[in-house]
Amino acid sequence: MSTYARKIVIRYTPDVVQQPVIYQLVKKYDLVFNILKARIFPRREGVIVLELSGTKENFDHGIRFLKEMGLKVEPLSKSVSQNCDKCVHCGACTAFCSTQALFFESGGSKVIFDAEKCNGCELCVSACPVRAMEINLL
Repeated sequence: MSTYARKIVIRYTPDVVQQPVIYQLVKKYDLVFNILKARIFPRREGVIVLELSGTKENFDHGIRFLKEMGLKVEPLSKSVSQNCDKCVHCGACTAFCSTQALFFESGGSKVIFDAEKCNGCELCVSACPVRAMEINLL
């Protein structure tokens, strides 16, 4: 079977933050994870960005498990976005993007954002002078 991998954002609620959710994903659904970013506070909400991989069937079961626990799960591409109306294509963000998710198009006049390459580090948000790179907190 082929490996299925996706980057996801999991938003924890205060009542779930103390539970071993990631451990259960690994144990019950045979999924492999790579933590790209995490902000989790005891007895408060939290956010974790993971690259999750395994079989497509196990991935789908794992996502369903997370949602049944009351967690918000979304693809990483929905979490970070480029506001094209604000962007002046100065390229400041490209210098901080270690995954090359932000780059100049051929010809070099327009900054392109490839959400699939993004790891959610948010460095582009603070680097952008016009705040065209945004974190969507749905």
